[in-house]
Parts: sequence; structure tokens; C-alpha cells
Amino acid sequence: MSDLPEDLRYTEEHEWIRTVGPNRVRVGITDYAQSQLGDVVFVQLPEVDKDSATGDSIAEVESTKSVSDIYTPLAGKVVAVNEVLTGAPETINTDPYGDGWIFELEIADGVTLEAALGDLLDAAGYQGVIGG
Repeated sequence: MSDLPEDLRYTEEHEWIRTVGPNRVRVGITDYAQSQLGDVVFVQLPEVDKDSATGDSIAEVESTKSVSDIYTPLAGKVVAVNEVLTGAPETINTDPYGDGWIFELEIADGVTLEAALGDLLDAAGYQGVIGG
């Protein structure tokens, strides 16, 4: 597992976070997570405009092996979901860091994005979590 994108932040729950705007991030699950899940067959996307606190269970990814909760890595409001996953959930398996993203969050007022991201793992830190 040495192919972790260096420009992303990570959680111990195997989500990745990419900054896509001044107060907006895109969230998905890591390549490690999708490989542990096996073939993804269904994704329960979060509700757009839903406010969420850090650590809230916000979505589900169902595979042939299990159902896994997806957690909000940062407090904010869901501003976009990846509708492609409704018809092609396997995109999470084939492109977890690209087209397999799950949702986008707008970070809550009064919280700077850089400060919030500073609490998350970098690639090296996440590598330690997955034992690589």
C-alpha cells in the first residue's frame, strides 16, 4: 500500500479528504478500505444540505462481504453527492481516489479549513494505521 496520494488527508476510519475549495472538501474511502470490503454493490449517499458533526455516520457502503458506515471527517454541511455511485457503486473499487468519491462538505462557519485538516492524518500517518 505505498500508493497513497500525498495531497490528501486521512482518518483512522479509512476516509480520505481532498480540499476542492476555500471551505469545501471531497470525501471518499481509501484504496485500503475498498480492498478490505471487496466488491462494492450499493452506496447509500448522504442527504444534500444535511448538517453533520465530526464523526457522525453519514453514508453506507455495502459490499458482497459487509456493510460499512462512512463517517463525517469534519463538521459541515453536505453540499454535493456523487450520483454516479447510485448506478455504478463499483466505481469505489476501480477509482477510490478519483471518480469513486462519495460526498462533498462545506466546512461550518468559524472553522478554518486548514485548522480542521491539521487534526487529520497525512499519508505517512495513515500508512501507520494500516500497517504498511
